[in-house]
Amino acid sequence: MNFIRKILYPFSFIYGMVTTVRNWLYDAGIKKSTKFKIPTIIVGNLSVGGTGKTPQIELLVRLLKDRYKVAVLSRGYKRKSTGFLLASPEVSVEELGDEPFQFYTKFSTILVAVDARRVHGIQQLLALETPPEIVLLDDAYQHRKVQGGCVILLTPYDDLYVNDSMLPTGNLRESSRGAKRAQVIIVTKCPFNLSLEAQADIRNQLKPTLSQNVFFSAIVYEEQLLGAQEVYVSDLVNYKVVLVTGIANPNPLLDFFKTRNISLTHLNYPDHHHFTPSDVSVIQNALSAQKSKKKIVITTEKDYVRLKNKVPNLSYISIKIKILNHQGDFNQIITDYVEQSRGNR
Repeated sequence: MNFIRKILYPFSFIYGMVTTVRNWLYDAGIKKSTKFKIPTIIVGNLSVGGTGKTPQIELLVRLLKDRYKVAVLSRGYKRKSTGFLLASPEVSVEELGDEPFQFYTKFSTILVAVDARRVHGIQQLLALETPPEIVLLDDAYQHRKVQGGCVILLTPYDDLYVNDSMLPTGNLRESSRGAKRAQVIIVTKCPFNLSLEAQADIRNQLKPTLSQNVFFSAIVYEEQLLGAQEVYVSDLVNYKVVLVTGIANPNPLLDFFKTRNISLTHLNYPDHHHFTPSDVSVIQNALSAQKSKKKIVITTEKDYVRLKNKVPNLSYISIKIKILNHQGDFNQIITDYVEQSRGNR
């Protein structure tokens, strides 16, 4: 695979030139970018793959939902519907997409919608009888048609964008120079014990501008599973575990279970996978093969919304993220932006 990626380097150069020209057209005002009067916060990344956008959106929702009417707008990747769609009890996970459906089921007081055309999606949200006061745009860093008021760029600790190259040789959707559009850069999936010296070294690698704030976050796995069997993670050493994942990078979760000395059978599927009856049979057979009275099928929270009506007795582990060292500073930047933006209306 690495050899194939290397020989595709000329295509990376071409792709990089195309995205550079596109960004220049937006920066120069030749291509239109719409700015809305309400606060709009964009969360995204420069690379393909999992950088932790979903828990970052959830962190923002928790921070803002008790004070403002919040809406989350996604494109609904791999959903089986088109156009603008507002989450409601009548809308299925297949129609909405797994991550938006997770937001909808988890937070009862927010609006969740999907639309590949983000400008149109925001317009539709603002036309509602009770419109939102803030819109969080999920995975919209390259969607230049919306001019976000606050732009948050995510990059994983073990795969910084400064060490990557353009598609198809690397994983970057655009040049690392695109990082300059962000007001906040968050290095995600860090070790909890990441020292201040190591953080300073990463900051030096990222070379933020004077106006950019760099934060570091870590994944926090909840200690109690939810779903069919609400057992504690510490008790799983006594279970035969089948772990089912359909996420971009399951390695942090595997490492978490490994540190807890939990042995498991891992069934790994592609990100946003639509589980078929055949897949369900494989999962059930894997569980049946475990010779123990105590056995369990565990999945991620994102996969649970797609599997809960297909796999009986399914449990899931939920996650949050924690900003290391400077959570209060991060919260203040977000709330200051929201208040200032609302005050300028």
